[in-house]
Amino acid sequence: MSDRIFGVVGLLLAIGYVFAALAIEESFLSDAVGPKAFPLLLAAVLGISSLVIVLRPDAEPDWPSLGRLVEIAAAVVVMMLYAQMLPVAGFVLATAFAAGYLAWRLGSGLIEAVLTGIGTSVGIYVIFHLVLGLSLAKGPWGF
Repeated sequence: MSDRIFGVVGLLLAIGYVFAALAIEESFLSDAVGPKAFPLLLAAVLGISSLVIVLRPDAEPDWPSLGRLVEIAAAVVVMMLYAQMLPVAGFVLATAFAAGYLAWRLGSGLIEAVLTGIGTSVGIYVIFHLVLGLSLAKGPWGF
């Protein structure tokens, strides 16, 4: 039953995506395909995939316990706080805390989680900012 609900939600989302794509105004300087093609292609893939899920659902899943659902909710809250803290704390610090927390909840020990958070944030900063030259949120220390 849960697969069918998920499939129906996906179908409704695909229909909404089609309406949103069709509402895109085309400028006089567009390419041959136009700006509506990619969103319509995504809507078609989502719609077909959702229809398959509705027509051929899997067996009923075993839902996680209440404790696991609380952990999942906590991870979602951490990701929302991460998005809010990026402009305040900067990329390196916010990413270190978020990655460290998520690594800890995924089973790493406390020291391993801290090292994973620091390594992830510094590694991504080096690759994206220093190597590729992309701008990331600057923190109170200027990086």
